[in-house]
Amino acid sequence: MNTAMGIIFASIYDDNLGDLTNKRTMAAVPYGGRYRQIDFPLSNMTNSGIRHIGIITKHKHQSLMNHIGSGQEWDLDLEEGGLEFLTPFALDHNGLYRGKLDAINSAINFLTISNEEFVVLADSSVLCAIDFREVIENHIASEADVTVVVKDGISDGKKHIDMGIKLDESGKVKDIVVETNAKKEYLASMGIFVMRREKLIEAVKDCVAHDRYQFERDIVLHGFTEENRAVNACVFDGVVLYNESISEYYENTLALLDPKVRHGLFNRPNLTIYTKVRDEVPSSYGENSVIDNCLAADGCVLNGKAENTVFFRGAKLAETAVVRDSIIMQETVIGDGADLQYVILDKDVVVRPGKKLCGTKEHPIVLKRGEIV
Repeated sequence: MNTAMGIIFASIYDDNLGDLTNKRTMAAVPYGGRYRQIDFPLSNMTNSGIRHIGIITKHKHQSLMNHIGSGQEWDLDLEEGGLEFLTPFALDHNGLYRGKLDAINSAINFLTISNEEFVVLADSSVLCAIDFREVIENHIASEADVTVVVKDGISDGKKHIDMGIKLDESGKVKDIVVETNAKKEYLASMGIFVMRREKLIEAVKDCVAHDRYQFERDIVLHGFTEENRAVNACVFDGVVLYNESISEYYENTLALLDPKVRHGLFNRPNLTIYTKVRDEVPSSYGENSVIDNCLAADGCVLNGKAENTVFFRGAKLAETAVVRDSIIMQETVIGDGADLQYVILDKDVVVRPGKKLCGTKEHPIVLKRGEIV
């Protein structure tokens, strides 16, 4: 699709995942045994024919750049267009970003020197497999200034969402709320927006000139209520996972043990989720191992007992170790006699023999990358 370009926000929710984003951006957080969260919006764009993509990140981007490289796995190693890292984006005097508009404004040249008609904006904290061609067609048909992709069934009066949209009986936008625990009649934004490139540039410059920096509040909500800006909601009916907190990340990773969730993310026609290719040997299982309802990526050596657990590449489980209801990331080693439940072990963690760790489903224990316990 030569008429659209893409922008992915890599760092918007870094603070929400605690130690998991201590040395990496939200976009680089591992997911599902072999993926990174950036793989989802990036694959969605390339599957939709978008070949000019900018990734905006403010710091801690080395892990992300190492993962993506030249973009070859996504067919983005092109002479024209292709993939660009746009870093760092604007910070205030305290070193804090003021919102997505700061990010876009700092990369405004990326927009102004381009010639695509539309821009697709996407967060890296919301995981789904979506065809942006359908979203753009919906946007064009609506004749709106901005389209927000939304999901029903997320808002419940408890979950904090960036934006909620209420529709009238004809499917038109009736009300918009931002930064709130919206009631269930509000559809939750998926952090995906479509605008015409020229209109986006104009809106960003106007907002920055008036000291406004929040995309959802200042372009969408303020535009809708104060500037007669037409807002369209495109309702997505597929699987959507919001990884905007440690508890959501934990729940949504173990949700992959459900075949329906796996199918909705990884087996939608023509919507393959690509990732960096690594040559690994198949996982091996000990003669006395007991592995029940687990996912294990290539290269794992599992000799102990595991239940309801996701293992990333190269994880090692000793013969008398027990792991339940946990997430074990790449190259982590769990020693003999260890007993773990409700834990998230980041990459290269070492659990010494006999160590016992037990969190809760609502508050899993998180061990930082490279930690030894």
